[in-house]
Amino acid sequence: MEELLQVHLNDTHVALGAKMVPFAGFNMPVQYEGVNMEHETVRSGVGVFDVSHMGQFRIFTKNKDPQSVLDLVKFLSSITPTNFSTSTDNLAKYTVLTNENGGIIDDLIITKINDYEFFIVLNAGCKEKDHQWILKNMPSNLELIELSDRSLIAIQGEIAEEVLSKMLLDSNL
Repeated sequence: MEELLQVHLNDTHVALGAKMVPFAGFNMPVQYEGVNMEHETVRSGVGVFDVSHMGQFRIFTKNKDPQSVLDLVKFLSSITPTNFSTSTDNLAKYTVLTNENGGIIDDLIITKINDYEFFIVLNAGCKEKDHQWILKNMPSNLELIELSDRSLIAIQGEIAEEVLSKMLLDSNL
């Protein structure tokens, strides 16, 4: 049996009593106190999820010339039904990865970092397949790099924005 990968927060999850299960090659926390209670907490409050197993990638222009910037936006807009020419910095868009016929391959999140770079989050279960499809169709003046040694946290729920804003203000970030 193949050894499971560990997320950076694995020891914390175990110490806090998380139920750990194998998923997409990782040992992942799936619950702490019960699915129903945790569902209600997120619906009415806030929940924090470790999604470090997801595929994380930087896609960027090799050159900072205007044509490369246009090619980056055009490429992302061609592999999704989303118009990235209207994106603003640090804004994430939930969209779908499409095949050459417009059929859905998978869902993903793409965030514009600046005119020359975007951040892509792919589903863990289809990461390799989606990664290869993007590479196969990508123009040669763009580069795609996997960011594998990082944590990724999702904060969700009715008061997620309020809680995150307070945390950021309190930490002076």
